[in-house]
Amino acid sequence: MFKILDRQDLAPLVHLFKIDAPEVARKALPGQFVIVRIDEKGERIPLTFADWDSKAGTVTIIFMEAGATTCRLARLNAGDSIENFVGPLGIPTHIEKYGTVVCVGGGIGVAPITPIAHGLKQAGNKVISIMGARNKSLLFWEDKLRMASDELIVCTDDGTYGRKGLVTEPLKELLASGQKIDRVIAIGPIPMMKFCALTTQPFGVKTIVSLNPLMVDGTGMCGCCRVSVDNNTKFACVDGPDFDGHKVDWNLMATRSRGFATEEKSSLEQWQCKCKSK
Repeated sequence: MFKILDRQDLAPLVHLFKIDAPEVARKALPGQFVIVRIDEKGERIPLTFADWDSKAGTVTIIFMEAGATTCRLARLNAGDSIENFVGPLGIPTHIEKYGTVVCVGGGIGVAPITPIAHGLKQAGNKVISIMGARNKSLLFWEDKLRMASDELIVCTDDGTYGRKGLVTEPLKELLASGQKIDRVIAIGPIPMMKFCALTTQPFGVKTIVSLNPLMVDGTGMCGCCRVSVDNNTKFACVDGPDFDGHKVDWNLMATRSRGFATEEKSSLEQWQCKCKSK
């Protein structure tokens, strides 16, 4: 069992858990993830590292309530425990001195992009970060991402905070400004990552995305998380989660992500009815 040491509610439906997991924390690297299972009958879900402390033996995860499992997870508090916390899984984000790197975090993607930005800055890069959300209430970790960056641009779709517009707008401006951009890393919803890749492609700037397809075991055995990259089948859990965004088949990725939408909706409704009956 893995104990929840701390819980924070960062935004509506967005929660932070600090987990006591010394073996995981000891080997954690930016871009990797864990498979979480609440109890022995629970669904396995992947969650990317938001932070960790190898000395304290803790790992921080941030998640948004979306389906039955994340809603169940959100009912837990500090002092509670979860059954499984397996990791680190996946290939770490490749970090070296590129020059100038733009890190783009959309929505919950701000959580995993923050340690990546921090690692890139430590490696000697100039890091320009762009973070975005639908509105001000959904923004979190602005201070943390600012500390990990040389420059931070904040966007909201409705203009309630920072700059009004999508994250692709300042990204395109940076690329068109004549400033040399050596790499872009984008993490967030599928449409956001897709359009970040489409934005950078005409400029020839390599763009890394962190894919989040449906996943079960996280070790390459089930084949559930397969994605098409450069017309080849890859598994996000063992070949990724990072891939070249210019080579991802985004239409297939979006279609597969909706493959169990009906079942997921039914599962959530059943869980909600069960909670109301108690």
